[in-house]
Amino acid sequence: MKKKFGKRVKNVTGMMQLNCDIRKTRQESYLYASPKYDVTELMKYLEKRKDEGNHITFFHAFMAALGKVFYNRPVLNYFVKNRRIYEHTDVTFAFVAKVAFNDKSEEMMIQCKIEPNDNINTISKKITDKVEKIRKDAENVDKKGANSAMDILAKLPNIIRVPVVGFFKWMDKIGYLPDFLADDNIYYSSLILSNLGSFKFDAIHHNINEFGISSGLATIGEIKDEEVIIDGKKQTRKMFVLGANYDERAADGFYLIKSLKLLQYLFDHPEMLEEDASKKIDF
Repeated sequence: MKKKFGKRVKNVTGMMQLNCDIRKTRQESYLYASPKYDVTELMKYLEKRKDEGNHITFFHAFMAALGKVFYNRPVLNYFVKNRRIYEHTDVTFAFVAKVAFNDKSEEMMIQCKIEPNDNINTISKKITDKVEKIRKDAENVDKKGANSAMDILAKLPNIIRVPVVGFFKWMDKIGYLPDFLADDNIYYSSLILSNLGSFKFDAIHHNINEFGISSGLATIGEIKDEEVIIDGKKQTRKMFVLGANYDERAADGFYLIKSLKLLQYLFDHPEMLEEDASKKIDF
């Protein structure tokens, strides 16, 4: 595995290693979770920031919260390749963005690296800048990395394209995929995200490819008003469902559950998102 992508995790437990030997693929190792989150306090916080002249979307805040979770729960950043466990060299989230809001418009893969000193403000700016850059000139998008490579490969005739793609899949398998195919590739990230709520749709469980080094994929459902009972009183709260798939060989269910609970803690205390992503949380 190229040092650019990850470093080998040494002294893993016997169970972790045997899980990699017995369950050779991500398809065999899925953990599914569909937690429902209360984001009432977070939405109040975002509305307050908007009134102050800072437009930060829910997706930006979600990614900021997720960044803090990954820095505080580093095993989430593990991945498995060739029955060995590695840790990503950085925390990078990836998603696909439409160049324009119509059925025929192109889709672009986008990576967003979360630095240790990033916070909700810097992360919001990073995402906004990346998305606006590809939508600024929808007809002449400046494609680079994997986005450009896919267009080139797709134009090749079958007799050439199939073996070429097979060769790159082999390079991925042994951990030496060329940089021009890994850059901006959603499958070369810590976690793949899909904000289905922006389309007024609920979360789903989506498969994870064997290609790449992403151990998880999460879809964000639509935020809805729901009546809940709190301290014996009926209240209307802002809720959404997260559809999460994760490779259990990288992190077990107990670790994942605690990580998902930390995410709710951050939604309940959104001011913490203004702190560095790497700041430790006493939780």
